[in-house]
Amino acid sequence: MKIESYPPQEPLTEIGARYHERVLGMQTPSEGKELQYGDNPYQSIAIFPADTPNGNVLCFMHGGGWTNGYKEWMNFMAPSVNRCNTTFVSIGYRLAPDHLYPTGFEDCCDALETLFGNIADFGGDPGRLFIGGHSAGGHYAALMGLRTDWIFRRNLPGDLVKGVLPVSGTFEFGRGSGLSMRPRFLGPPEMGHDKAATPINHLHSGAPPFLVAWGENDFPHLARQGEDFAKALLSHNIDVTTLILKDCDHLGASYAAGEIDGAWISSATKFMNAHAD
Repeated sequence: MKIESYPPQEPLTEIGARYHERVLGMQTPSEGKELQYGDNPYQSIAIFPADTPNGNVLCFMHGGGWTNGYKEWMNFMAPSVNRCNTTFVSIGYRLAPDHLYPTGFEDCCDALETLFGNIADFGGDPGRLFIGGHSAGGHYAALMGLRTDWIFRRNLPGDLVKGVLPVSGTFEFGRGSGLSMRPRFLGPPEMGHDKAATPINHLHSGAPPFLVAWGENDFPHLARQGEDFAKALLSHNIDVTTLILKDCDHLGASYAAGEIDGAWISSATKFMNAHAD
């Protein structure tokens, strides 16, 4: 989908504008195969089938502080993922402040339900779905991996998510999180969404495995959150691997996830192959 086809969103920050320009400049010749899972243009999916698919499917959510972003931002990851015989999917979702939590989260869940029913048409195995995301997208991926209510409400298999791969994700909100301000997608404090939206509040044994990555020079609070989250996963006997992306800041960690033969895709491929069955 063309960027100009979307309804307007919040003006990009300086860092957001820099990221927008960079990732759109890294696009593949193909825009992927479009699939809608709702009436809103943001409720859409781009699917990049692998030439020789092994069945693995990596579903990725973009960042943007829950107020910005397009599924097209993640298209640059497709060549490196496809090269590993994995089908790549970029998921769009509705944004704040027009759509507050849990709308974006539920959108991502609806997208995965749609993929479960349709991904076989694109060479993917619905029993080998992995989810990931950068920044805000990493938050949604972690929350989806740890919460089970959304899976059962949709009558999906309990082991639908085979593994979770957040990059520079946010895993805590509120006091002690290190966030400089309360994210607007949570709405006013009196709405009481903070606890339900915090991934670390949903830890339980039996959750899918995690590959938690962040940049060596990432935002300090996100690096600290990544470390604390990994420790918390281990304390609940959840399989977790951590990866610190060398010389990468917050944006660089996202770029690194699309590097052919880079550290992230190497670790991600090993992780998915180990947990596909």
